[in-house]
Amino acid sequence: MNLSCWKTIKRTNFTNWEKLFDYLELDDHLASEIVKKPRFTLNLPLRLAKKIAKNDLNDPILRQFLPLKEELLETNGFSPDPTEEKNFRRTPRLIQKYQGRALLTATACAMHCRYCFRQNFPYEFEDSFNKELEELRNDSSITEIILSGGDPLSLSNRILKELLFNLDQIPHIQRIRFHSRFPIGIPERIDQELITILKQLQKRIVFVIHANHPREFDHEVIKHLKMLSNCQIPLLHQAVLLKGINDDYTTLFELFELLINNGILPYYLHQLDKVSGTEHFETPQERGEELIAQLAKVLPGYAVPRFVKEEAGKPHKTLILN
Repeated sequence: MNLSCWKTIKRTNFTNWEKLFDYLELDDHLASEIVKKPRFTLNLPLRLAKKIAKNDLNDPILRQFLPLKEELLETNGFSPDPTEEKNFRRTPRLIQKYQGRALLTATACAMHCRYCFRQNFPYEFEDSFNKELEELRNDSSITEIILSGGDPLSLSNRILKELLFNLDQIPHIQRIRFHSRFPIGIPERIDQELITILKQLQKRIVFVIHANHPREFDHEVIKHLKMLSNCQIPLLHQAVLLKGINDDYTTLFELFELLINNGILPYYLHQLDKVSGTEHFETPQERGEELIAQLAKVLPGYAVPRFVKEEAGKPHKTLILN
C-alpha cells in the first residue's frame, strides 16, 4: 500500500463527533454525553463505524472510541502514565522494560481507543529510526524487538521496509514482533506489497492482533490476516477486559472461539491499565478471574488467554490467572 493510498483511507476515518453523531443517527439529547473537544482526539475508521448499531450509545464498538463525559472524571489511582514508561525510554522511540526485548514505538495509531494507556505518549518523532537502530546494534542482550506504538502498520510500506531490513541485519536480534490493531479497522493495509517485504526477512516474524469484541472481526479482516498466516507467521491475539464491552462470559467465549477457529491464538487478556480518564472501563479483577475460570471449563487450554496486568517496575507482566 503506497503512502497516498493510506492517506486516502485515513481520510474516511471519523474525527468529527458531529459527523459520527449524524451517521449513527443518535438522538439529539445524547449529544450532552459527548466530550466535544477531547484532549485525546476522536479517530474511528469508517469500516468499524459501519458495524455500530444505530442510536445506541452503549454499543460495544462505539464505547471503545467515542469520547464520553465519563472520561473527564478524576479518580485516585489513575495517572497519565500508569506503567511509568517514561522511566524506561532509552531513546525517544525505544522503550525497554523487560530483559532481552525492547519496544520500538512507530507512529500514532490509525484509531484512538479511549482506554489506550499510551494516549499521552509524545509521538512527534523524527522521520528516521537512526538513534534506535544504533542502540539496538550496540546491545547484544536484546534478542527480540517489538514494533508497537501507536501502530507499526501506520508507517508506509516504504518506511516500514527500510526499518525492517535494518533490523534484519542486526545479528543478535532473533525475532521481530508486531503489535497491531490496524487490521481490525483497515484490513486492506495488509497488502501484497507488505507480504512481499515480510517474506524477504530472515528473522522470525510474529503478529499480535488487538481486538476486544467478536463483532470487530468479519470476512475481510480474517482474509487479510490469513495472508500473514499463509506465510507461516504466527498470529496471536490480545484484548483488554473492559466494562460494558467484553466483561461477560458470552462475549469472551464467542471472541476466543472465533479466534481459534481462524488460526489465531488467544495470548493475553489484560486488566485495564489505569490511565487517567478510563475509570469507567475498569472491571474488578475478581470479575476477570471468574470469567477466565468459567471459560477454562468449556474451551481447550490453548483457547484461554493468560489473564495479566502490568505493574510499573516489575520485570515481567503479572500473571493473575492462567
